[in-house]
Amino acid sequence: MSKADLGKQPDEVAGMFDDVAKHYDRTNAVLSAGNAYLWRIATVRAVAPQPGERILDLAAGTGTSSVALSHSGAKVIAVDFSSGMIEEGRRKHKNIEFVQADIEKLPFGDDEFDAVTISFGLRNVKDPKQALAEMYRVLKPGGRLVICEFSKPPRALFRMGYQTYLRYVLPAVSLAVSSNPEAYSYLADSIADWPDQGQLSQWIRGAGFIRVAYRNLTSGVVALHRGRKPVDAAVLASVAKRRRSTTRKPPSTSAASTD
Repeated sequence: MSKADLGKQPDEVAGMFDDVAKHYDRTNAVLSAGNAYLWRIATVRAVAPQPGERILDLAAGTGTSSVALSHSGAKVIAVDFSSGMIEEGRRKHKNIEFVQADIEKLPFGDDEFDAVTISFGLRNVKDPKQALAEMYRVLKPGGRLVICEFSKPPRALFRMGYQTYLRYVLPAVSLAVSSNPEAYSYLADSIADWPDQGQLSQWIRGAGFIRVAYRNLTSGVVALHRGRKPVDAAVLASVAKRRRSTTRKPPSTSAASTD
């Protein structure tokens, strides 16, 4: 059994999810007190998949969210970096295309998808800003981004109760229902370490998205974030220029002048 740390090395996180893949959906339903189903419905509605669209479902796990998105007639590609999740997903959902990949280095071309969505996965990425940049890259101009992620309840009393649940109740329940209880200790740690709704919104804008907004679900335990890739050519060019400038290596200073 394994538990990743908050350094979020991809191999460690993937291995941790490999351990819980077989009973992952059942465990999520129990630990969320059934809210996982409601959050999935809200996410699908926000994505608003249409027949014939290409939709990228990142951190798709066993594909439960991908199946829900595909009911519209859209073509859904399910991506996860855990081989165990991919194996379980292919066993359960033979009509969904699964791809094992790192979200920070997506194996797709520019402007390929009408919508990109990720549920409870951005928090597990080593560099979430790079992951957002990749989501932006593969989206078509005008494409939709939907992120469903754990967040910070804004009301202090509710927030204290939620923190108590994460610290004491969740570990105890996971001992009874999970094949790797330590993985759910990581879950609590990663939620506590994750930024609030406002900061994640800033990251999304920083990646180039427009019309960025969020709404809280379950009193802010989860937040549903949305954005659009710009259509305007001048805006797209500006974002591309900014990205090139931030990724360009600084000039070497090894041959500094002594004049």
